[in-house]
Amino acid sequence: MDVLMIVILSGLLSILVALYLFLHVSRRESGSEKMREIAGAIREGAIAFMKRQYTALGVFTAAMTLILLIFLDRETALTYVIGSLCSASAGYFGMIVALKANVRTTNAALEGLEKAFPVAFYGGAVMGLSIVGLAVLGLGVLYRIFGDPNLILGFSLGASTISLFAKAGGGVYTKTADIGADLVGKVEVGIPEDDPRNPAVIADNVGDNVGDVAGMGADIFDSYVASLVSAMLLGAAYYGVSGAILPLLLAAMGVIAAIIGVFLVRVRRGEDPGKALNRGTYITCLLFSILAFAVIYLQGYDLNLFYSTIAGLVAGVVIGVTSDYFTSINRRPVQVIAESSQTGAAINLLTGFSYGLISIVPSIVGICAATIAAWFFAGLYGIAISAVGMLSITGMIVSSDAYGPIVDNAKGIAEQAGLEEEVVGSLDLLDAAGNTTKAITKGFAIGAAALTVLSLFASYAEIVGIERIDLMKPHVIVGAFIGAFIPPLFSAMLILGVGRNAFRMIEEVRRQFREIPGLMEGRARPDYARCVDIATKGALRELIPPSLLSIAITLIVGFVLGVEALGGYLAGSILTGIVFALYMANAGGAWDNAKKYIEEGYFGGKGSEAHKAAVVGDTVGDPFKDTAGPSLNTLLCVISLVASTFAPLILRYTLLR
Repeated sequence: MDVLMIVILSGLLSILVALYLFLHVSRRESGSEKMREIAGAIREGAIAFMKRQYTALGVFTAAMTLILLIFLDRETALTYVIGSLCSASAGYFGMIVALKANVRTTNAALEGLEKAFPVAFYGGAVMGLSIVGLAVLGLGVLYRIFGDPNLILGFSLGASTISLFAKAGGGVYTKTADIGADLVGKVEVGIPEDDPRNPAVIADNVGDNVGDVAGMGADIFDSYVASLVSAMLLGAAYYGVSGAILPLLLAAMGVIAAIIGVFLVRVRRGEDPGKALNRGTYITCLLFSILAFAVIYLQGYDLNLFYSTIAGLVAGVVIGVTSDYFTSINRRPVQVIAESSQTGAAINLLTGFSYGLISIVPSIVGICAATIAAWFFAGLYGIAISAVGMLSITGMIVSSDAYGPIVDNAKGIAEQAGLEEEVVGSLDLLDAAGNTTKAITKGFAIGAAALTVLSLFASYAEIVGIERIDLMKPHVIVGAFIGAFIPPLFSAMLILGVGRNAFRMIEEVRRQFREIPGLMEGRARPDYARCVDIATKGALRELIPPSLLSIAITLIVGFVLGVEALGGYLAGSILTGIVFALYMANAGGAWDNAKKYIEEGYFGGKGSEAHKAAVVGDTVGDPFKDTAGPSLNTLLCVISLVASTFAPLILRYTLLR
């Protein structure tokens, strides 16, 4: 059989399995009228936000397509549109099933944790398998049509730009609502999380879907596609057609391994759900390793490419284990942060800040080891293949990630519907595991982005024809410094955006508690829609400036300082971007679970001074882990792809030669 047909069929199979799981989840009972009413409000708010966001993204995509059509070529413009549509579709479809799975998970929890877990996990698996299916199918078909990886570079650029806007916008939305709900509800008023009296509670639940499902789905889709395209570009340059096809074949094997792995995930009675999720990941890794060896051996490739693949896969596991250690509720760092909360918010923040910095080290060492090993085995192409290896299990990783916001929503629905404490407790256990898996996925995505942008960096050098970057040249070191400040600047703009929008949300929540008679006593209904509207408008307002600025600065550096300076710019952004992204993702996850550890009854439990301090830490960590941190890996892919896509124009029209 034509090997490209294997790739295309694996993508189709993944999409079909995702549809099967979607129908499986949809057939489950959705519970009482009260539960359906709450879920309906969440669904209405999420879809309203996505419609507004996709309308804005449609305008940007149309403008970008026109620019590519005028200044480059029709093929790049066409593949850009297809990549944009696939990225948007993966996020939207995943969110739709999450909105169905949340209330069904709540209803299943009435029969126990073991019944609720598969509903939530299969709901998440729809997202995971949709992402890899659309990516592999899209790239396989486009490569079959064009036969040139350079002509499908636009597919990756489309996926990346949509992802940047979707992740930034969803992140601003979800943390606006979360901060408003927590600071006023928990700290000022003293009501529980997800209390129906809190005006921001529906907006908070909506944010889980638009940020942690749709946004993260687009984010991982971007990294996955970028790793494949960069490996195809280098493979075609060094080895011709066989080098371009190997990344697609490895991705196809990853898809098959993920499908099998998804159906092997089970929670045993009395078992921590996190262990079941981790076991599924390890099984998928093992299956992929076997399939990857078979493909490389049977197709006659150098076995050194298999070793490069495994180097990336091992680095992904190292990053996942590191994130698990520093963010899990059962590990020492989180418990030390919780203990430090007894002395107030300041020590909580300092402790979490420090552990976040320490968490960078093992992940960076893992990335460095994978880079050196891959280079030793197969040069620059080996580094690109190691990124493909790390992202090969994306289907399973994203399934576990999307499970997190589903169980978070399910717990919120249970509390708002007034279900028994035993049901809420079961969902709380599922939620704690979800927080850790989300942190692991963020670390995994960041590590994958590091290897991906290194291979994109090599692809850029190949396109513009430079063999080395001389830091002794003033315009090159200037480019490196400019690149180094882009990730912190981008992060600061997003976090400031969260702060401004959260301020508006906090004022609105305070106003409702102050002006609506009987709200605190539970006799009156809050104006949920007003809070949803504030989060929606503010998120769309705040996401555009940092996203456009990062793209504009990339082009300005290229056209003014030249291709070598732009290479320095990319190197500077990679170094600071990876460090900031790992720090913020892990510190944020640790602060979140430190709060949950106290809520389990330690150090005074809910409502204690330690709890209030931990809520402040969690509030600081929220935009770290859910807005700025995970957006940085997308930013790195975007600016690398912009540089590569516009390289022919930059070579022609550079001001300083």
